[in-house]
Amino acid sequence: MGLCMSAEEAQSKRRHGDIEKQIKKDKSDAKKEVKLLLLGAGGSGKSTIVKQMRIIHGEGYSEKDLLDYKQLIHSQIVINMQTVLEAMEKLNLAVATPSNEKVAVELRAVAPARMSFLDETTVAWIKALVKDEGVIECMGRRREYQLNDSADYYFEEIDRISGPDYVPTQQDVLRVRVPTTGIVEYKFLIKLVIFRMVDVGGQRSERRKWIHCFDQVTSIIFIVALSEYDQVLYEDENQNRMRESMALFDNICNYKWFEQTSIILFLNKEDLFQEKIKVSSLSKYFEQYDGDDDDAELAKEFILDMFANLNRNEDKPLYPHFTTATDTENIKFVFAAVKDTILNQNLKDYGLV
Repeated sequence: MGLCMSAEEAQSKRRHGDIEKQIKKDKSDAKKEVKLLLLGAGGSGKSTIVKQMRIIHGEGYSEKDLLDYKQLIHSQIVINMQTVLEAMEKLNLAVATPSNEKVAVELRAVAPARMSFLDETTVAWIKALVKDEGVIECMGRRREYQLNDSADYYFEEIDRISGPDYVPTQQDVLRVRVPTTGIVEYKFLIKLVIFRMVDVGGQRSERRKWIHCFDQVTSIIFIVALSEYDQVLYEDENQNRMRESMALFDNICNYKWFEQTSIILFLNKEDLFQEKIKVSSLSKYFEQYDGDDDDAELAKEFILDMFANLNRNEDKPLYPHFTTATDTENIKFVFAAVKDTILNQNLKDYGLV
């Protein structure tokens, strides 16, 4: 009789068994998901990395997806030139060609938000201004104001971009600058492992939202724009962008919440850095740099050392990579290494390797 079980007891045992199965399933699912948190100051390239994951490991961009960016790209071209013209006034620069004085006035009056496309007149204005010596001089002094990195690219491509049958390319989309507000998540699958990449806005006003993303983070990818060593913040023109990134990295890297979290450092915009270092001295902004001003490799290593030295935990490794976020092949190569780092170094305890 001791072996007999009432219907109520049998049901309770089945329910307990179901709960145990669900717990095991939840644990198994958790083992197969990696949460990557993208952090860094505004404009460092976080959102571009997310776009690259969509291209490399996700569904990519359909023609409809690409066309959704068309109006935004057209308006940004106008905004970029308007930004240059406004900066010329601030820097006491003038257009060199007399006929461009009226062109500049006309273009500054255009309302980009109301544009549906780039018309022939606006294109002609921009092409005339791009060749103007005064505009060229102002663009050479871009560190003194806020101009999107993509400005040169879009100006050079304006004939193609303004064509009647224009469909944005993936490269066009990668270079669109849209500041992230709030929290953006993107999931993709690699070898049965779900990668959940979380992008949060880098502007100061957005950073209060970061803490809401700190739970169950597998790895942090902290992104720094190498090329911004001589620039100031959008929101605070008294603060150097790289020093702001260093202060942020110091806080994140040594934050108690992330004692067991691996930190991957992307020193981004290497392509822009390689060009800028030829004309803008790193030692002018970081006096402790005593290398040749035009030695890009030495300058890169100096910047890497500045960030690495902020890590106060000797037992916590830092995984650095030099990147160009708009270069799909570069990011494909780098992320393959990042994936191996994450799976092999950080997730052995969770049965992923």
